[in-house]
Amino acid sequence: MSFNEKKLIDLAQCTYNNNVTSTERIAQSGSNRIYVRLFLANGETLMGAYNDNVKENEAFFAFTNFFLQKKIQVPHLLAISNDRQYYLLTDLGDETLYSFLTNRRTNTLSNEVFDYYKKVIRQLPIIQLSGKQNFDFSVCYPRHAFDRQSMQWDLNYFKYYFLKLAGIPFDEQLLENDFNTLINYLLEIDQDYFLFRDFQSRNIMLHEGEVYFIDYQGGRKGALPYDIASLLYDAKADLPQAQRAELLDYYLTELEKYIPTDKASFLQYFDAYALIRIMQSMGAYGYRGYYEKKKHFLQSIPYATRNIRYILENTTLSINTPTLRTLLTALTEIDWEAKMGIESESDDQLNVIVTSFSYKKGIPADNSSHGGGFVFDCRALPNPGREAQYKAMTGRDPMVIGYLEEYPVVTLFKQNIFSLVDISVDNYIERKFTHLSVHFGCTGGQHRSVYFAQATADHLRHKYPTINVILKHTNI
Repeated sequence: MSFNEKKLIDLAQCTYNNNVTSTERIAQSGSNRIYVRLFLANGETLMGAYNDNVKENEAFFAFTNFFLQKKIQVPHLLAISNDRQYYLLTDLGDETLYSFLTNRRTNTLSNEVFDYYKKVIRQLPIIQLSGKQNFDFSVCYPRHAFDRQSMQWDLNYFKYYFLKLAGIPFDEQLLENDFNTLINYLLEIDQDYFLFRDFQSRNIMLHEGEVYFIDYQGGRKGALPYDIASLLYDAKADLPQAQRAELLDYYLTELEKYIPTDKASFLQYFDAYALIRIMQSMGAYGYRGYYEKKKHFLQSIPYATRNIRYILENTTLSINTPTLRTLLTALTEIDWEAKMGIESESDDQLNVIVTSFSYKKGIPADNSSHGGGFVFDCRALPNPGREAQYKAMTGRDPMVIGYLEEYPVVTLFKQNIFSLVDISVDNYIERKFTHLSVHFGCTGGQHRSVYFAQATADHLRHKYPTINVILKHTNI
């Protein structure tokens, strides 16, 4: 059965005895569910939803009612159609934790953003511990627990929809052996909590100063580390590592208010759960990006591989998975902008081409259909190339980034760039333009221009997930 908006309208009008004067379709993200905002004649708004997967809906309905009984902040379920495919929810607006973070992005989380993360984390142990409070796991869909079967599904998702579609070679039997070793390790700890499953910044609404949780219909029984790993290693949220560590410590402190917590043991398993979560997410990026041709999902891959690199370089897991470790290390060494086809242009969305160049070789030609854009001269800023220790590095190296970001003028320059470019992007999206160029030049095209091109591409991918950002470094 296909979606029929009239059924949502009839459900609302019958429930509230009030006319629906207009509707607004909400842009779909990673799921096939359809959401529509309904405007009533009395000025109220409702959120209408459609999903033809009734078993998934029944899980959502049961979870919602249970959470509301526990005073957990989720939308209220207002009405359900007889066929259980259409339902109405309280309208929590459009601001998610992700959009709030993106619109205020700097090199560190602002106090305002950080405080919202703390509000979320204070609620997480309450959600998780509800699994030990007569929670009915029999309604979970498609699996009652994040058990061996569920973990195998996730790892196969990574293997077949990411590795295979991306053309990454691997020894299937040796990789399966390591997958089993990892699963055995993950199952060593208590699995009797509620696992939200997709606990990430896009599934947390900000409404009237409070946080609300949505899209928990995939929840099931599982271990504590998974959800906090999902939140902190949420790819495009791209949390600064120092604050990620601070938030993890904050979570453990909150958790200890409810149950005794061995922090050392928790952290030992946390990194393994972070890895399986990242691999599951990469399977989703491959499925949506390669199989369904939704190219903006591929833009999350560089963030995911940076997270993998950090875990591999800063953690020693107490299990031996040589094939998996070698494979994950190899993924962190690939130039994903080129490898995953992010550089190919699209005919039906805005392509923003961000380029670094050397003034010695000239400004790159713009052969796009619309032509024009920005050229920013970075030569007035501090030059890492004059320092001997940075000469062989580029603007992508952490030491060069750290050097540049010590200077307030660099931050000011970057913020002004973002403000200017955003004006054009907003306008070009509205006017359905397909091209905008943003060029950064410095003397050698190696340090400052590369840094600003990379930062601008990251900013645009965060703020505008549906545009196609093409990053080109012409001199490195």
